Formats: sequence, C-alpha cells, structure tokens
Amino acid sequence: MKVRIDEGASDDEAAAIAAALARHAVEEVRVYIGSADEPAVVHEGNRVGDASPLDDIGPTDREIALLEEIADIEQGGPEKYRERLDEQGKLFVRDRLDLWFGDLLFEDGKFAEFDAEDRIPADGLLTGAAEFEGREVHFMANDFTVKAGSMAAKGVEKFLRMQQRALKTGKPVLYLMDSSGGRIDQQTGFFANREGIGKYYYNHSMLSGYVPQICVLYGPCIAGAAYTPVFADFTVMVEGMSAMAIASPRMVQMVTGEDISMADLGGPDVHARHSGSADLVAEDEEHARDLVAQLVSYLPDRAGEKPPRTEGRDPARSPTGIDRVVPTEPNRGYDMREFLEHVVDEGSVLELQPNYGGEILTAFARLDGRPVGIVANQPAQRAGAIFPDAAEKAAEFIWKCDAFEVPLLYLCDTPGFMAGSQVEKEGILEQGKKMIYATSSATVPKQSVVVRKAYGAGIYAMSGPAYDPESVIALPSGEIGIMGPEAAINAVYANKLNAIDDPEERARREAELREEYRQDIDVHRMASEMVIDEIIPPSALRKEVTNRFDFYETVRKDLPDKKHGTVL
Repeated sequence: MKVRIDEGASDDEAAAIAAALARHAVEEVRVYIGSADEPAVVHEGNRVGDASPLDDIGPTDREIALLEEIADIEQGGPEKYRERLDEQGKLFVRDRLDLWFGDLLFEDGKFAEFDAEDRIPADGLLTGAAEFEGREVHFMANDFTVKAGSMAAKGVEKFLRMQQRALKTGKPVLYLMDSSGGRIDQQTGFFANREGIGKYYYNHSMLSGYVPQICVLYGPCIAGAAYTPVFADFTVMVEGMSAMAIASPRMVQMVTGEDISMADLGGPDVHARHSGSADLVAEDEEHARDLVAQLVSYLPDRAGEKPPRTEGRDPARSPTGIDRVVPTEPNRGYDMREFLEHVVDEGSVLELQPNYGGEILTAFARLDGRPVGIVANQPAQRAGAIFPDAAEKAAEFIWKCDAFEVPLLYLCDTPGFMAGSQVEKEGILEQGKKMIYATSSATVPKQSVVVRKAYGAGIYAMSGPAYDPESVIALPSGEIGIMGPEAAINAVYANKLNAIDDPEERARREAELREEYRQDIDVHRMASEMVIDEIIPPSALRKEVTNRFDFYETVRKDLPDKKHGTVL
C-alpha cells in the first residue's frame, strides 16, 4: 500500500500514519511525504497465517481514506504541543494508553468534532475499554495537546457515556486526567445542562462504592476538572507534573491578591500532606501505572464481589519476633510498620495517604493471600493519639474497604483521641464521630487486636467489643481503660497525694496506686471478665487472625432498614 501525505509533515507523523494503516492492512505500507520518490517510512502489514488470495487484495480506496482520517486524528494536537510534553517529561496521551494497556479493546468517539472548523481531534478527550492487569476496565484520558485537555460539549458527552456504561457493566473506571478544566469560550451547551459537565459528579456519586474509580493526575487539573480526582475512590498524583485546585494561580491572584505557584497551590505535597486528597504519589508515569496495578489487585470489579485472593507468602520477618517490637514501657514509641512485617504476607503492604494523618496507618495487605484493610495506630507519631486528620483518613478508608468487601484488621495502640483547644477547632469531635460511625456501619468481617494501649474512645474507634467485631483479641502487653495510669491517678487521687508532706512517702503511694490501676486495666482482667475474647501469644498472632478471617468469611450482618445514616 502506498500513501502520500502533505509536504510539511514530519517523519514522526509519517511513522504514526504508517503504524495506524498497518494495523488494518495485509500488505506492506509505504508512506511518502509530498512528492518524494523514496518513502519516509515502510511498515510491515498485518498479515496473519495463510491468507487466501482474496485477503491479498488489500483495503479499498474508501478504507484507505478512512484509515488516513483515523491516523490524522490519532496525531492529536499541533506538533509544537507534542514537543512541550517532551520538555515536561510527559507522554503523549496515546503513548500513555499504550503504556497502560497496549492494544485497546475499543475506543469510542474518536471522530468527535471531526467536522469542526478548527482542528480538534477527538475533542481532546479519549474514552473506551481496555484490559488492565487481567481486568476489563473503562477508561478516559485527556489529550493535553488539544486545547490543554479542556472539556467541551463532545468530550463531555463521551465522558458521560463512559460513566453511564460503567453503571451498566459494573466494571472499574480509570480516569487519566490532564485537563485545564471547562473550555470557557465554548461553555454554551455543556456547562449547566442536564447532561453537561455537572452530570460528571452526579455519575461519580452513583458509581461511588459500586465500582472502583481510580484517578491518575498527569497535569494541572483546575476547577471542574479537579472534582473528578476528589470524587474518585483513589487518587494518584505524579511528582513534578500533577496539580489540582479549585482555581488557577492567576484566578487566585485576581480574587484574593495571593501570588502563588501551581505547585504551592495544589501540587502533590499539598494534597499528600495537608488536604489528604492524594492517596498515593508516583515518581513518574511508569510508577503511577505500577501503583494502580498494585491497588486494583486488592479490589473486586464491583460491589458485592469478593476481592481477588492470591497465593500466600510468609511474612518478611518471623512471627516469633513480634513481642520484641512492642516495648515493655507503655509510653515508649515504636513503628507499627515494623510490627506489620511480622504479621502480613511479605511485600503485600500498600499504604495509602502515608504522609497525612500519620498517627493512624491505613493500608491494604494480605494474610495468606487474602486482601485485608489495615487500620493501625502509629505509636511512632505523637504516641498514636488520634488527631482529626487521622480520624478522617481512617473513616474514609474503612468506608471504602466496606464498600468493596475487604475485611478489616484493626491494630490498637492509642491513648485515645487528642485533647486541646487546637484539635477542637479542627473538629476532633466531628472527625472522631465519622471514624466511629464508619466502624459501626461496616458489615465486612472485622477483627480488633489490642496490641498495647486502648484508652478512652480509642477502643471504640478501633472496633472494640461494642462495635460488632468478629473478635477482639489482645497481646499480653495490652491494656484497656478510660485513661492511662498517670492521668487516672491525677484525676482521682490528686488531692490525697498533695496532702502527703513527705516526698518519699508520696512517691511510694503514687507508685502503689499506679500499679493497682494498671492491674485493673490489664487484658488479663479483661479476659477474665470476658470483655475480650482471648489473649494470644504474640508469635501466634498471624495464624490466629488468618484462621479467624477464614472462619468468618461468610458472616452476614444486617443494618437497620433505613435510607441511610446522617453522619458522613
């Protein structure tokens, strides 16, 4: 097949056209630029097996014309914008799709705006279906070379159709976002319409908890475009590329007078450390794909299905070493991540929002191949006290795990919710109630392990005995009480102790009271009174929780017959 393209075309354009034609041709494709005698590109045809004589006839002129149109559309926007992507270290959208999926199952709406006066290939937005890590998924991806990935009527229509079809198929949705927002100069016809851009977020809400929605940001997503990542179940940002904000820096300066960069306004550090809107931050495009591949391995295709199991692995460290991780001193810190290395399958921990609300660790992991959601206090951060952002993070994670049938393992070591004027202003009661509500409403199998301290309402938030867990078990280092010994003695005996004039006598009496109180809250007392189910040798913890999750796999829990709660 011989094809001649315009004189001004580049070698890259010629190669892209040759590749597009070759996908459909059964003969060799030769692409000539202008009046050149020699082809700029030669591409083998798509001959498969022993073709019949009729197969060798090749495509008709009509089909060749269509293939040339397709090849032109697949070039995206002007070459100068492709070059800018290279300068930014970003992939062209179709190269990005090739990285993620290889060959697509199909694409919808490729000819959107084909008849427009301006050249607007695919209206700057690609949608379709593909296979990802053995799973069939819906996808959308902005083409930043076409009007900065902005959204207008035809692209909005494609986006909405993709979401509405996901509601029918029950298959996951991947949003590969790189958009400057709505196309302001073309807003008539898509902004406020019943089936306009606002319907994105209605559909996001309908899909929420029904199929996994995962968003990866590859550029500055502003205004309306920024809502897709925050509506998604999981959001990945890319260092040096991603940003999201309700308004651009220029608009912020107009409205508030603040002069700020895009990175400082809404870059990965802002949303990973301060807002909590980013679940994961990738180093580059390839790493973003790897993170999402890990993420989907813990999730089912849709609500009501069980998450996929894998072949189990031994933990990275021997379970016999667990008790050495937990200090004997009640107030000494340690890293809960190290504790997990003795419990869960090696290499299976995927921590979400690791730099936000660090007093609680939220992660997916596996126990003998079974996906579980880990909610663990982190004594290495402010003694594991629960602050407002940590409670918010935990509540959202619990809610997502429950939506997608991921069992929950709580590892409790906390002095309780933080007190003070600052946390009251930050909404400790509001965020705390959300965590307790999420724990109360979760119907997946839940287990709570009292690792060490379980003081105050911390035992409630961490799925203690009153919160319908399948089991509450403790290690011998565990304590359960309204508060710790020091605070309790100060609250109850301060006046009596102050009345003792002899310092030595006072210290002796204080030590006696502390020991009496510690015996009262020790888990042996709790086990004796059947407050908890069992005290477990630390070296047996992994086997114990694994066996219990296996046994309670089919447990059924019914919530009251109501429309919904009002807390979240």
